[in-house]
Amino acid sequence: MSQARAIMVLGTGSHVGKSLLTAALCRIFAQRGHSVAPFKSQNMSLNSAATIEGLEIGRAQALQAEAAGIAASVHMNPILIKPSGDCSSQVVVRGKIWGQISAADYHQRRVEDLMPIVCESYQALASKYQVIVLEGAGSPAEINLKQHDIVNMRMAAMADAACLLVGDIDRGGVFASLLGTVELLDLAERDRIHGFCINKFRGDLNLLQPGVRMMEERLRKPCLGVVPYLPGLALEEEDSVGLPPLARISWEATDKARDRRLRIAVVALPSFSNFTDFDSLRAEPSIDLLFCRSVQLLPNADVVVLPGSKETMSDLEWMLVRGFDQALRLFPGLIVGICGGMQMLGREIADPEGMERQGCVAGLGLLSISTTMQTEKVTRLSSGAIHDASLFGQPLRQRHVAGYEIHVGKTLYLDQAEPFATLESGELDGCISPDRRVLGTYLHGIFDDDSFRHEFLHAARSFHRLDSPPVLNPWRAQREDSLDRLANQVSASLDMRRIFSWAGLEYE
Repeated sequence: MSQARAIMVLGTGSHVGKSLLTAALCRIFAQRGHSVAPFKSQNMSLNSAATIEGLEIGRAQALQAEAAGIAASVHMNPILIKPSGDCSSQVVVRGKIWGQISAADYHQRRVEDLMPIVCESYQALASKYQVIVLEGAGSPAEINLKQHDIVNMRMAAMADAACLLVGDIDRGGVFASLLGTVELLDLAERDRIHGFCINKFRGDLNLLQPGVRMMEERLRKPCLGVVPYLPGLALEEEDSVGLPPLARISWEATDKARDRRLRIAVVALPSFSNFTDFDSLRAEPSIDLLFCRSVQLLPNADVVVLPGSKETMSDLEWMLVRGFDQALRLFPGLIVGICGGMQMLGREIADPEGMERQGCVAGLGLLSISTTMQTEKVTRLSSGAIHDASLFGQPLRQRHVAGYEIHVGKTLYLDQAEPFATLESGELDGCISPDRRVLGTYLHGIFDDDSFRHEFLHAARSFHRLDSPPVLNPWRAQREDSLDRLANQVSASLDMRRIFSWAGLEYE
C-alpha cells in the first residue's frame, strides 16, 4: 500500500450527511496546507459531472474535489451506478459505460470483477496525495449485501482507514441507528470505527448529552462531536432525495407587477438527472422556481424548462401521456431544454443500438433537430460563445457560456436550424427556434456561470416586460463561502485534533 493516510466517513444510512462531511474534511485538511483528495469507490446517483480527463463521476465527488481545491478526477469515483428503473442500472466504470445490468447480477457476480479497478484508482490517488478522505455508501451494516460490498468496510480495510461513523439526528432514531450499525459489524470491522458523531442537530445540546454519554459507554467509542443543522448551504445534495418537494399550487395569474419574480417551471421527469443544474437559479432573489409534474402549473409560468433525463425516450412518452406536448405548443413564454430535454424538443429521437430502448419516438417538434442515440457517451467540460449576439431576442452584453456535457445522443440540424452556441472546439451546440423563444443546449451546469445566468435572467425578464432584477446573486462566491462556512462549523463541532491524529498529522 502507498504512504497516504486514509480517513473514512461512514453513515448509519443514506442521506445522513456523509458527502458534505467528507467535503468539509477535505476543505479543512486543504486549509491547513495538506494535499488531500476524496474517494468513493462506488456511487449510485443520477447526478454526475465531467472531469478534466473527459470522463464521468458522481457529482458529490466533484464537489469534494472542489472543496479540496483540486480538479476532479475519474479515480475519485471509479464506479458510478445510474439507475434506469427499480431493478436495472447503467454501470459506468472509470467514466465510461461498462454495461446495463440488473441489480441482482451486479451484486451477486459482477462486483468482484470491478474490485481490482477500484484498488488501482485508489492507489493512483494515494500515491499522489498526503491524505485520502473516503466516503462510504448507505450503511456498512446492510447484511444482505455485505458479502459483495466494495464501498464500505471492505474498502476501509483495503485503505487501512480510520473510520468516523455519522448518524443523522434530524431523521429521528439516531441512537438506535448508531448502536444497530455497530452491532451488525464483525469485531474487526468495529475496531476500524475510531469514533462517531451526530449530524444535523437542532435544539438544546444539554438535553442531548446524557444520550451521548450512554452511547459512548455502549459503543465503547468516543463521540467526536455534534454538528448542528446548517440551513442555506449553496452545495448540492448527493442524490435525488435532495430534490425539493414538487409544486402543487401554481402562481397567481393576477400578479401583474413588473418587479415580481421571474417564474420558472422545471418539469420533474421520472428519470430526472442532474437536478443540480437549477441550484444557482433557485438562489437568485428575483426568480421563483418550481419543480412540477402537471401541465396545470405551466400557464402562469414565464419559462418552462425540460431538464436532463436518464431515460429520455420513456420520459418523453410520459410527457405525451400527460398532455405536455399540447401545453408546450400553446405556451406563449420561453422554453429551455437541457441535454435530454433539448433532445425531446426536436422532431425525433432514434435509438438503433438500444442504448435506452430500441426504436424511434417522435419529439415535440419545437426545434428543428433530430437525435440518434449512440454507443459512445460524450463526457467533457465545454465552453464557448453564444452564436448570436442576442438571447430570446434581447441584446447581450457578453456571450460566453461554459458547462459540461454528458450524453449518448448525437444531434443533427434540420432545415437550416440555428445553433445556440459555438464551442471552443469548433463544434456547434444546441439550437434556438426562429422566433427566439425556444432554446436547447447540451451544457449541464450552464447556469452556474454567473455572467451567463445574469444575462439569461435579464433577457428572460426583458422578454416578459419585467423590470431588471435589483439584486444578482454571486453564485460562485456563494459556493466558496458555503464550503468555508461548512468547514468552519465542522472544525468547531468535532474533535479535529483527534481526527488529524488518525492521519498522523497535527491540527493547528
